[in-house]
Amino acid sequence: MSTAEHIEALLKARIGLDAGAIGTGAVARAVRERQQARQAPDTQAYWDLLQGTADEFQALIEAVVVPETWFFRHREALLALGRFAAERAFADSRRTLRLLSLPCSTGEEPYSIAMALLDAGVPPGRFYIDAVDISARALARARQGEYGANAFRSAPLDFRERYFTATPAGYVLDARVRAQVRLRQGNLVEPGLLAGEPPYDFVFCRNLLIYFDAPGQRQAVQTLARLTLADGLLFVGPAEASVLSAQGLEPVGMPLTFAFRKPAPSAPRAGAPARPPVHTTQPPRMAAPPRLPMPPASLRPAAVRAPTAAARPAAADARREALAGIAALADRGELEAATAACLALLDRAAPDAAADADAYCMLGVLHDAAGRAAQAHAAYRKALYLDPAHQESLYHLAALLDTEGDHDGATRLRQRAQRHTRKHHG
Repeated sequence: MSTAEHIEALLKARIGLDAGAIGTGAVARAVRERQQARQAPDTQAYWDLLQGTADEFQALIEAVVVPETWFFRHREALLALGRFAAERAFADSRRTLRLLSLPCSTGEEPYSIAMALLDAGVPPGRFYIDAVDISARALARARQGEYGANAFRSAPLDFRERYFTATPAGYVLDARVRAQVRLRQGNLVEPGLLAGEPPYDFVFCRNLLIYFDAPGQRQAVQTLARLTLADGLLFVGPAEASVLSAQGLEPVGMPLTFAFRKPAPSAPRAGAPARPPVHTTQPPRMAAPPRLPMPPASLRPAAVRAPTAAARPAAADARREALAGIAALADRGELEAATAACLALLDRAAPDAAADADAYCMLGVLHDAAGRAAQAHAAYRKALYLDPAHQESLYHLAALLDTEGDHDGATRLRQRAQRHTRKHHG
């Protein structure tokens, strides 16, 4: 085994990172960066330094980890969380909700969670969030609570008006949001992570499992399940849902939220209380697909002429509103209606590669959630034909390929997504 392979193996053993998921070149670049910083003449000399210096491994982690997050990423999951949390908080006035965000990176996710709960009406004294990350540098940035434009990529941005103050350098987060979050350093791979803490009502671990190999994913899911209450919810990223399903966790039945719960016991003990519902307004499961309702008028097919330059912004806004309406249908469990509306949108709208890529990705998610793997596969491929750098489609399709046994193909797609991410961030 070469020295470079020894370093990759050390990263995998200590933090679970599968070098193949981000590309061995990314690890090699991080090693070169640290090698130069420590003036090590070659890789072997750096390996010796890495073994003998306690702080150097943490410095290597900082060089390898590239934060990629923004406020209200996967907004549907956060909005659903607000509803779930409000129901739980108001059902028991004595209960303080406990939430976990891991990895929390530079703070965008846990602070988004806090804003979602405050917007849902959960009083500040009724919840708190533990935010955990392996990167000391990322945690330091989270403590500052100061963010630039790149942290605000998801429209609408109404939350920014409520919870941030604009400054010449960017935006400063309101102290009432920061007060809800406890920032802590920790490593998901460590068996005793948060061992002294009781389980959490809601756990967010999104877009981390994609960097682990299959054994690492199984171990991580076991840890996450330990940290989640019996009636709690575990939220993952869109490309990770199949990992939890494979481990026996059950989706809550709210498409586009990617929320899971532990399976109910097969045979309750005599006299044991019934398992409490996670979401009292969850749509019932149906033995057969529901009859398709008529899509809303705004989503029905109509003859559309190519828009003029002046009309393009309005057309783009209409496309965003239509996709939001489709997501709302899906969030209510109306998968077939959402699928019909998405197909109608693609059929009637004027061609627009970027917008069509978003719509085909949405169509893929809907097919995926309904168990139509072949159709989902085709939709994601169409999205990537229109936008080869479409991040969500790359990760969704990679997850599908993993379930089909094409692990090499899945790895290539994830590497491709990482290359685009690194290029975007310079």
